[in-house]
This record gives sequence, structure tokens and C-alpha cells, in this order.
Amino acid sequence: MSDRVLDVVSVSLGSVKRDTDQEVAVLGRRVRLRRVGTGGDLAAARTMIEELDGKVDAIGLGGIDLYFAVKAKRYYVRDALRLARAARLTPVVCGAGLKNTLERMSIRALAPTLDWPGRRVLMVSAVDRFGMAEELARQGADVFYGDVVFALGLPVPVRTLGGLVRLANVLAPVVVRVPFKWLYPTGSAQEKEPNERKFARYYEWAEVLAGDWHFIKRYAPASLAGKVVLTNTTTPDDVAFLRSRGASKLITTTPRFGGRSVGTNLLEATFVAMEGAKGELTPERYAELVTAARLEPTVIDLRAGAV
Repeated sequence: MSDRVLDVVSVSLGSVKRDTDQEVAVLGRRVRLRRVGTGGDLAAARTMIEELDGKVDAIGLGGIDLYFAVKAKRYYVRDALRLARAARLTPVVCGAGLKNTLERMSIRALAPTLDWPGRRVLMVSAVDRFGMAEELARQGADVFYGDVVFALGLPVPVRTLGGLVRLANVLAPVVVRVPFKWLYPTGSAQEKEPNERKFARYYEWAEVLAGDWHFIKRYAPASLAGKVVLTNTTTPDDVAFLRSRGASKLITTTPRFGGRSVGTNLLEATFVAMEGAKGELTPERYAELVTAARLEPTVIDLRAGAV
């Protein structure tokens, strides 16, 4: 086995305040994990990918999805494709492939403690993590799929998985062509104070808040008393934010290194680099790697003091 440290970089449209650079061990390999924010600047992100191409082992796209996978269909995001095509030598992934496997496994692993049947779950965005959405439905959770509400700002509740699939098949071909920043907070928008009242009623109904962290935070009401938050990329500041609002638990589907949970795109890029692959791996291989690495949901009891 090579002793060379793998170099994996997440080029993110998010805020530079969330950057990290650390060396960790994954499945016996040393990996340098870097996350570099571009403040929502697509041109800067593309330039950075061009400069990294051929110099690092794998690149992750952060703050943007390369595609949305709904059942057997994939809807590719135009802005993300432009970024990915800037690399000709280094594989580029966005986390969607791993997420579709890892998050299904996470929901099953959490079943004994969260007792999914009938549990009220607000999934702020489901099309970008259909694996989690589908597994929650299989487990019998009472899910509110918030894609139209949170991404498009329209008061259209979606309460069944079938309804989500039908809606995605109608809207996704159009949505993937619009500027991504219209759909999702990028750059400094991630640092804004939450709009506490706009969607407060949905938060109040839910027992579990699931999905993308920036959507969850963007509209978080002043009180999250007793709520369980199921997400992934969070920093120590995010943990403090949830604790200050009274949330009971934070569960991340990816491991925490240096006090923060690693983005799915960075973890997927790590697996791709370790395999020496040219791109996304198969769901079966991701499941094998997740099992071999003993990756399980990380649970933080926010009422138990400092992390």
C-alpha cells in the first residue's frame, strides 16, 4: 500500500468562512482534505478547478449538485456541468453518488433509536438526497417534502414520495437550467441571519429536521426546542447555533474531523481517489467502502455540554 498522502480538494460555492485543511486517516490511508470556498463565484470556482486539474487526486464540487437522482432518472445541473468539465485529468464528483448510498444506510442504522414509523420529519430538500427521502418513506416516517417551499418559495406541500417523484419529473428539467444561486444559498447568503418567521409553522410541526444544513438554518425559527437535526456538513459554529436554539440532537451522516462533519462531496472524492477511479463509483462499491470504514451516523447530544 502506498504511503503517499492523497490530496483531495472540495471547490465550493460556499463561504470562505467554512474552509478547512486537515490531514486524516481513512481506511488506513492518509488523506489531505481541503475545502476552498469561492463565495458563490462560479468563474472563480471554474478557474480553481482548472488550476487543480492534474495536480490533485480528486475534486469535489461543494455547494452545488452535479445532478439530481430521482428513481432511475438523473437531471444534470447546467452550472455544475460547466464546473466539472473544467477538469480533464482529475475526477470530479459532487457527493450525489455516495449520498444516495450512505444516507439510505444511515436512516436504517438510526431506526432503533429514532423509531421512524409515524415520526414527523421535515425534509427541507429531498430531490437532492432522494436516497434519504425514499428510505424514510420505506421506514414509515410521516414526511413533509419541502423542495417547492424551500427552494422555490411556493406554498405547495408534498406529502408522499410518489408526489415528490411526479413533481420532480415535471420541474427538474426546467429547474436544472436556471442559475443555481436562484435555488440555493451560496457565498455570503449562507452567512445571513435566518428568516425566522417565514416557514416557522413547518418547523413547529416537525420532530426531525432533515436535509441540507444551509436550508435548515436559513429559515430556522428562534426556538428549535427538542428538535433532532439530521444533516451532514456542520462546523463548531453550527453546533453552537443549534444548541443556542434548544435543539436536542445533531446527527450527521458523515464523520467529524477536527470538530466538523466532512461534506459528502469531499468524502466521495476521497473514496474515488483511494480507488484510483476516473469518476463516480457504483452504489455497491460505496456500500462496501462505507462498511469497511465503519462509517455510522454521528450523534451529538446538544444538551450534554460542549462537543
